[in-house]
Amino acid sequence: MSKIALVDDDRNILTSVSMTLEAEGFEVETYNDGQQALDAFNKKLPDMAVLDIKMPRMDGMDLLQRLRQKSSMPVIFLTSKDDEIDEVLGLRMGADDYVKKPFSQRLLVERIRALLRRQDAVDGNVVGDTEETKIMERGELVMDPLRHSVSWKGNDVTLTVTEFLLLQALAQRPGFVKSRDQLMDVAYDDQVYVDDRTIDSHIKRLRKKMRTADDDFSAIETLYGIGYRYNEE
Repeated sequence: MSKIALVDDDRNILTSVSMTLEAEGFEVETYNDGQQALDAFNKKLPDMAVLDIKMPRMDGMDLLQRLRQKSSMPVIFLTSKDDEIDEVLGLRMGADDYVKKPFSQRLLVERIRALLRRQDAVDGNVVGDTEETKIMERGELVMDPLRHSVSWKGNDVTLTVTEFLLLQALAQRPGFVKSRDQLMDVAYDDQVYVDDRTIDSHIKRLRKKMRTADDDFSAIETLYGIGYRYNEE
């Protein structure tokens, strides 16, 4: 049974969403603000967190920033109806997905299940002798899907599940272009729609993380209007 942390200062959302998730077979922990959630996460991490952005004491952005210092567990942001800035900032900081308020609880459940399936695949709980599970070496890049580990020039890089899957898809065929639609298919289930901006934000975050290991990292090339390409160095 997967444990989901639901963090929101709206008690109606906490009550209704937790009831829905529990009916779907999840174990749910609810928190009224980011500080309360962080205190609990420091003791034991859940399998996934669903975070509201605007909260008292510590908002979702601050909580995500502190969470990413020690964990790459999946995170979904709940954002305001028309606040694109929140969405972009959240993705750049390391969120895996976002759902706009007001939202369909069925949609949220599908997003949660999709992320958990991807996390299981990356963690190696779905194991098969395939290209997706073999250790991959591309020049200075080494990726081990079964351990969810990435290194560049011998330096470890911590990636979220979405960032890992995007890098893996690009690096599997150096020199070949992947369109944004193709990358969406890699990172998200068929029933989950995201726009181009979401993929672009994940790629920007991925590049930033790789540059923590090497300031000169430039293996991921943008082809404007087409997509992205991994160039083996």
